[in-house]
Amino acid sequence: MDPILMGEILSVLMLAVLTGALMIGFPVAFTIGGVAVLFAVAGIVTGVLDPSYLNAIPSRFYGILKNEALIAVPYFILMGMVLERSGIAADLITSMGRFLSRVRGGLGIAIIVVGTLLAACTGVVGATIVTLGLITLPTMLKAGYDKRLISGIVCCSGTLGTIIPPSVVLIFLAVILEASYTQTQMALGNFAPRPLSVGDLFAGALIPGLLLSSLYILFMIVVALIRPSACPPLKSAAPGAKGEGAKLAVAIIPALFLIIAVLGSILIGLATPTESASVGAVGALLLAAIKIALSGADVEAEMDPAKAPMLLKFWAAVFIALALSGVLFGALGILTVVSVLSLGAVIVAFTKQRAAFTKLAGAAVDSSVKLTVMVFLIFFGATLFSLIFARLGGDELVKEVLTGLPGGELGAMLAVMAVIFVLGFFLDTFEIIFIVVPLTAPALFALSIDPIWLGVMIAVNLQASFMTPPFGFSLFYFKSVAREHIPTLDIYKGVAPFVGIQLLCLILVWSFPSLATWLPVKIFG
Repeated sequence: MDPILMGEILSVLMLAVLTGALMIGFPVAFTIGGVAVLFAVAGIVTGVLDPSYLNAIPSRFYGILKNEALIAVPYFILMGMVLERSGIAADLITSMGRFLSRVRGGLGIAIIVVGTLLAACTGVVGATIVTLGLITLPTMLKAGYDKRLISGIVCCSGTLGTIIPPSVVLIFLAVILEASYTQTQMALGNFAPRPLSVGDLFAGALIPGLLLSSLYILFMIVVALIRPSACPPLKSAAPGAKGEGAKLAVAIIPALFLIIAVLGSILIGLATPTESASVGAVGALLLAAIKIALSGADVEAEMDPAKAPMLLKFWAAVFIALALSGVLFGALGILTVVSVLSLGAVIVAFTKQRAAFTKLAGAAVDSSVKLTVMVFLIFFGATLFSLIFARLGGDELVKEVLTGLPGGELGAMLAVMAVIFVLGFFLDTFEIIFIVVPLTAPALFALSIDPIWLGVMIAVNLQASFMTPPFGFSLFYFKSVAREHIPTLDIYKGVAPFVGIQLLCLILVWSFPSLATWLPVKIFG
């Protein structure tokens, strides 16, 4: 048989076997790599694959480990875990919830706002959904919120971490798209293409991410108007409760400091995503140390309203000191104030509450290591899969299929978006990124699709994969919290309107590409 035809047959079988194995429930990381090895052997036996080609695999893995952009992944994951373990996220949720819970739909809007802020601080979906669910579920049930609406609110708010930077998903997307874009441009004769950076994709995803959050809030307002019984106000919330405003300010300020330090430094060009990720991880640990030093060992305990004015004065003094030092001495002055504050907080935390700080940091690091290893194992397996698939001729087959579709570049783009959406019903987000994107991106780039627009479109589309049954991971995370209170069918029905909102956002970004491309051009040129 013709080697080219045999290679195409093997590549199609390779995709079919992988899909079937994942549906059965085999471990993802080992399944992807195992299928690749199996078909590599089949390719060698049939004469389609040269065994010497496999010698390039170790260097490809080493290249992944050397990739500077991917170093940001464990830092951002650690930052999110520290915020969860330290109770900073919990303080934000409870304070914002109580502040807005006196109006219809206010509690739901508060959760969406908090989800947006946490997404801009963490980029880790699972921890955010579990934290939101644990803290808000009892309150919303007590207030009389519709169980389906509760499910949709918590799942959609926690999933914002997929698209709002600093998102771990965006980092991997940027790395994979950059490699595909550079390869395609060189094949087209452009030997000096402008590289696609993580910062480009962060800037491109910011406006669509905030647009999606705004659409969620608008939906909550509409529900409050037409179905007031589904989201009543919290009856026990006393109007103007003493200290609520101060508690809210104290809860928001640390999150804002972290957002400015991490996201602000990237967008204004002061730091690369990797550098800002390290700042964010250390900053989260220092915020935890400050909280322990000021509030005591029990970081999970609710903030004492009597301490809120004192904490507010503390943060106001910190802001004034940072502003004055910045005006008088520039960046060196700001760094000095931060260093002194950080050193003092760590000394107090270690001196008075060493056990609490050590326990918090140890638990956060342990969770971060497990999640990081899981993601990179999948990445290694997917890299091996894409290498073997391409060598068998699968990449050319995909390119021929996409370029042969009616409608040119828009037809190909629509087909890829449809495939990603359908796969979201069955596969995890990282599986889709690591398998589908390397196979389809080169063909789309050959059709002159803008890489930033493509990356943002994929990111918005992947939001739905977290929330579409039967295998949406956001649903699993929330089900682990709400198992005794909300049936699975209600969770599925509850997220349906929010999946529709995600598709609406996808249509808007499709119709107005400048939503994704304007900010990167404005910032980076």
